[in-house]
Amino acid sequence: MSKPTFADIARRAGVGTATVERVLNGRGGVRPETVEKVVAAARTLDYPRRLPDAHRGIIRIEVILVRPDSTFFSRLSRAFERIAATLDRTIAVHRTFLDEGDAQAVARRIREPGARRGGLILAVPDHPSICAALAEVEAQGLPTVQIVTRIAGSKADYVGIDNYAAGRMAAHLMRGMQQRPGSIAALCHSQIYQVHRDRIRGFSDYLAEHPREDLTFTELLFGHDDGRRSADLLDETLRRRPDLVGFYNAGGGNGSLNQLLRRHPRSRDIFFVGHELTERSTAALREGTMDVVLDQAPEAQARRSIDLVLARLGLHDLPIENPPIRFVTFTAENL
Repeated sequence: MSKPTFADIARRAGVGTATVERVLNGRGGVRPETVEKVVAAARTLDYPRRLPDAHRGIIRIEVILVRPDSTFFSRLSRAFERIAATLDRTIAVHRTFLDEGDAQAVARRIREPGARRGGLILAVPDHPSICAALAEVEAQGLPTVQIVTRIAGSKADYVGIDNYAAGRMAAHLMRGMQQRPGSIAALCHSQIYQVHRDRIRGFSDYLAEHPREDLTFTELLFGHDDGRRSADLLDETLRRRPDLVGFYNAGGGNGSLNQLLRRHPRSRDIFFVGHELTERSTAALREGTMDVVLDQAPEAQARRSIDLVLARLGLHDLPIENPPIRFVTFTAENL
């Protein structure tokens, strides 16, 4: 193939040829973030000439996550780590974990990253202060992507499953597969995540649209993805509702819930649907304490979010389509 021209690099970086000439010939006078885009574009196109040391820029993509203790977010973090290892050396992926309960700290990090960045990927709660901070950096032109969760009013691309559809699927399977009559309870983190609100809304809507006279959705519980708290809520509900036959967990904490059900005399009566296929939920499916797991493929979400940022920076060859990530339904029969 022929050597890429300044015009080729300019098109890839989204700048003019004069800017490319200044960067590659070390003339200076170009903003650092623009230098990074030009250098990355040149390397992506295999531009053969050695670049001046002063312009060996790194494009830094920051990923803001919460709950490093949760299986899902640790799985998502590892996916970003593996993807980062495959990228050009001019692109760095930095993962930051913050307290999901401290919205002000998350907002500060969005506004003040401490280092120049070329893109931002985040999975954080839907909170007014976080929304305001995100709107500020979006107005400055920073490429942003929301992964897993969605903040209302943001212009960022959203990468994730159709959570409303996931909730409907949970209800569809419970209504069709649980033959016992009785009541149903659902559990989610709280009201701070739009995705959980969507799942519960889908679950409730489906049952309302397809009623079964002998099966009733009776209550919603908030466990904040805390295993002990969630298990205590389920235990109390089992005591209070001897007719409980269905349980949908729209959030985390499946491990503690399964520990409770393993020793509970009514565990085989409860049709349990949860999210995220992990070693623990796989074991629970095999043992029969869980009946269905809906997995949202965090590895696919991480790959898509990186690709979207790179496309916004002009560093991806093809436009990136962004339909909802397909979730996978698992039972004991297809592990």
